[in-house]
Amino acid sequence: MEASFSSLVGSPATALRPPSSHERRDVCRGEAGILVDALLTRVARGHGALDVALGEALAALAEGDRVLRLGFSTVRDYARERLGIGGTAAQGLIRLARELRDRPLLAGAVRSGEITVRQAQTVLAVARGDEEGAWVERARTCTVRQLEKAVRETGAEPPEESEPWERVDLMLSPEGHLVLDEALALAGKLLGAAAPVWDRLEVICQEYLGAHPSPEPEPGGKRPEDDIFHGRISRWREEWKDALEAETRWAFLQAVETYAAPPPLPSTHPQALDAELRRLSAARDRWDEVLGHLAMLMRMLGLWRDARFATFDHYCSQRLGLSLRTVEQRIWLERRLYELPELRVAMREGRLSYEKARIVAGAATEETLARWLARGEEATCVELRREAQAEEKAQMCERSEFRVRVPGRMVRLLGELV
Repeated sequence: MEASFSSLVGSPATALRPPSSHERRDVCRGEAGILVDALLTRVARGHGALDVALGEALAALAEGDRVLRLGFSTVRDYARERLGIGGTAAQGLIRLARELRDRPLLAGAVRSGEITVRQAQTVLAVARGDEEGAWVERARTCTVRQLEKAVRETGAEPPEESEPWERVDLMLSPEGHLVLDEALALAGKLLGAAAPVWDRLEVICQEYLGAHPSPEPEPGGKRPEDDIFHGRISRWREEWKDALEAETRWAFLQAVETYAAPPPLPSTHPQALDAELRRLSAARDRWDEVLGHLAMLMRMLGLWRDARFATFDHYCSQRLGLSLRTVEQRIWLERRLYELPELRVAMREGRLSYEKARIVAGAATEETLARWLARGEEATCVELRREAQAEEKAQMCERSEFRVRVPGRMVRLLGELV
């Protein structure tokens, strides 16, 4: 079923409060799961249509000196400061748009909403030349996991799934902070000034482990892949996903509506592209709020289990066509918006972009919110993030602790140092 794209650029519905613990017990889970899923999949597909259009316009803006004529040195800077889209996310949208230029059949299927962005990214490596049509047809009927297996059978590798992120808390004295700051600064010289803390920390860990390798396991000793919390659980989870996909195909859920991306702008003049990008990003921001709220309900109530998915990640990738990290970021921000309602007002009134709201949500408390809102309206995203990091660092030094969010692989890497 294809819906009009214009239905996704209006104002979102009024957000509801999160359900309390006693309300969760009284939910009619089967009915609630179907209803929330129907709304959430609709918003997720519309979000994907907006991403396609944004990627095409950003790719056009990246050509020649167009972005310079708007007063920005790079498209990443433009996307972050003008649109409120993170630099890494913007680069991903641009990369997909450029890849689709050489794959007209795949591009047409993505633009029409017949296949999701996630499905298109999965088959990019093999959907070429005479094989493109066959892979597009397969993408129309197969799940993401089925496509990944088919791609691997050809000898190619599908893109890696996004890792879950975790928070690491360590006790660290003020003297230890000074040593860590020096090490992070040295890592920054290697990776670049814009490298995040977790990226620098990974380089430090790898450097140490390279000079101090872990001892080889004793004969007959336990190997990492035998750990029940890693190898066995992972294999069991994959088998469970296969069984659920083969058993249900989720036929009891409502058919997913498709949304065609808006047509590309005929003009490539920088000012015209800028106006179109701001219009698309404003629509994306409005529906990000709805996406966050519905995804929060789906996760808090555990409705993905009633929809017959093995994990919430499984639900996000197969049903929504979105990565787990993308959905989790919006759930986290939505929860913070309930705690800081004035921040929600600032976003809706356009005083703060989505990217700035994320920074403020992570730094502000009820007592300091007014100050952060005022600063957010006048500072750039880069300035705001640096100030938030500086304040967080000062607070950590006071408490003699070190706190950082890192990808899952970093948790395992840090575990090797303990």
